[in-house]
Amino acid sequence: MNGIDQEETGKMAKTKGKTEVWPGNIPNPKMPYAPAVKAGNWVFVAGQLASDFKTGLAPEARVNSNLPFNDDPLTLQSRYVMENIGKTLEAAGTSYDDAMRIFQWFPGPDDWELGASWSGVNITRYLEERNKFILDKRPASTGMGIRELLVKDTILEVNLIAIIPEEGEEKEAISCPDIPKPLAGYSEAVKLGDWVFFSGELSTDWIGDYGRTERYGEDSSVALDARTNPNFWYDVPIRRQTEYQLKKLQLIAESAGTSLENMVKAAVYIPDPYDFVGFEEVWKYWFPENPPARCVVPYMGLGGRGCRVEIAPKCLSGNAKISKETIETSDAPEPIFHEPQAIKAGEFLFLSGQMAANENGAQGLREPGFPYYGNPGRMQMEYLMKNVSAICEAGGTKVENICNRICFHDDFDNYFQESIDAFFEHLPEPHRPASTTLEIGGPLLVPGCHVLLDMIAYAPSQD
Repeated sequence: MNGIDQEETGKMAKTKGKTEVWPGNIPNPKMPYAPAVKAGNWVFVAGQLASDFKTGLAPEARVNSNLPFNDDPLTLQSRYVMENIGKTLEAAGTSYDDAMRIFQWFPGPDDWELGASWSGVNITRYLEERNKFILDKRPASTGMGIRELLVKDTILEVNLIAIIPEEGEEKEAISCPDIPKPLAGYSEAVKLGDWVFFSGELSTDWIGDYGRTERYGEDSSVALDARTNPNFWYDVPIRRQTEYQLKKLQLIAESAGTSLENMVKAAVYIPDPYDFVGFEEVWKYWFPENPPARCVVPYMGLGGRGCRVEIAPKCLSGNAKISKETIETSDAPEPIFHEPQAIKAGEFLFLSGQMAANENGAQGLREPGFPYYGNPGRMQMEYLMKNVSAICEAGGTKVENICNRICFHDDFDNYFQESIDAFFEHLPEPHRPASTTLEIGGPLLVPGCHVLLDMIAYAPSQD
């Protein structure tokens, strides 16, 4: 499936509208995606694993079996990943200094109950390594517990978005004085030119019950203002937590000179899909009309015990020279949830989360009377990509200009290979996006769907 034969020297494979970045001094991916894609002055780095893509886990990232207590696997893998991302950014003409948004994915332990918010993952050793590479004006950050990665024995995957400043621009780290400070050392938001990227916010004051006389059991990290009283049969925890988070995000937005009304897209992570209905009620209240694009991902392990949702927006700055436009087309199904098909802002098209579904539920399924006919992984991806192509056309671009793709699977064993083959048939060489692929479990928010795509496409002016 590889089909990749890049030279050992770094190179950038140019196509109309975007540029594939091939550093040459890191292992080439096994799947047919690019290590990074440069579009305009944005750089999308694909998910990096501690793999040589030949033997599995890279030898440099392995603990010496003869000295098993002499090193830590997360330290070794984190160092390997961060070094390779640095080389990739350098090949794209940038560095960690220009990083705007970083995503970190950590498989939970085998006994982690699917849908539980607390996976028990400890990421301290990763943070210690990351902070050696990112010293100042740290990017907005999201860290999630997931079910599984694609390479055996790997325990983290990291992907990243950087923006190379235009002349006269400078990245600014935003710290809001009116909210509790995060423990992991990331920026609450970062601002550059027309854009503000926010870290994923949790419903916590970063203290919770620790050192306090109050005790609320499993909600031990949740801020008191975001809790419901467990002694009465009133209130809905997910609604209270969502409201608390959006208020925090609005304060951060104001500190950055913007507003949540300027939100272009949000990544939303929820552990329990049954919490979605309560989240959606609050979301509709905050964004009754013209909501931002959005991708809602279930079965996430969050960084605070008892937290039920994490929200990470991208917004236009208050003085942005560009505006956002809602994209609609009758050639793709109307969104099932309270979100547009996509939002276009400047040179980029931000698609809402894509599943093979319409108002009747999941599509691309085997017929009940013919249980052995058809390939759901392939059928669903073909259905989904037909819709994505229509949305891209409506947004003034083409499916070949997809720059960044995060793919969430419910089941690697049964549906991964066929769906990924179908996806890349729509984006053959040299149109590969930067890609991150993760298993999260299921059912997804539309039962019967096996894959969820979170994507950004390049949509430059046609002038």
